[in-house]
Amino acid sequence: MAKILILVGTESGNAQMVADALKPVLDAAGHAVEVTDKATRPAELAGHDVLLAVCATHGSGDIPTNILPLAEALERDRPDLSGHRYGVIALGDMTYQDTFCGGGKKVDKVLELCGARRIGDRLEVDASTQPLPDDEALAWIEGWKVLV
Repeated sequence: MAKILILVGTESGNAQMVADALKPVLDAAGHAVEVTDKATRPAELAGHDVLLAVCATHGSGDIPTNILPLAEALERDRPDLSGHRYGVIALGDMTYQDTFCGGGKKVDKVLELCGARRIGDRLEVDASTQPLPDDEALAWIEGWKVLV
């Protein structure tokens, strides 16, 4: 089974709530799962073959402060992540159409830029219609985990 690192980008705690809800589902599927909201360097991704970014959006479609150093380092240094596969759960609010899920979309782009291969489609959760993002993420993870 896969060694999965769930990367949490959060400002208000919703992305952390989603990651915490997904971990036991992936554990039960036989994967070795670690959750972190503290990854700041590309070297911290080593030892995991699958990454799952659970990323909120704040400001003007921005990446949350806690995961911004990692995203900036990935974009700047462009480490070879071709040995990694990944998924993205982006949290946003459709009332801000121009920046909807901007944080997760930016993390998705930078992982792809480094050669990682996305598994399945990105999940975009709209806070204006789905007040509990973990419900939608738990439904999504059922299909995603079989692709891992």
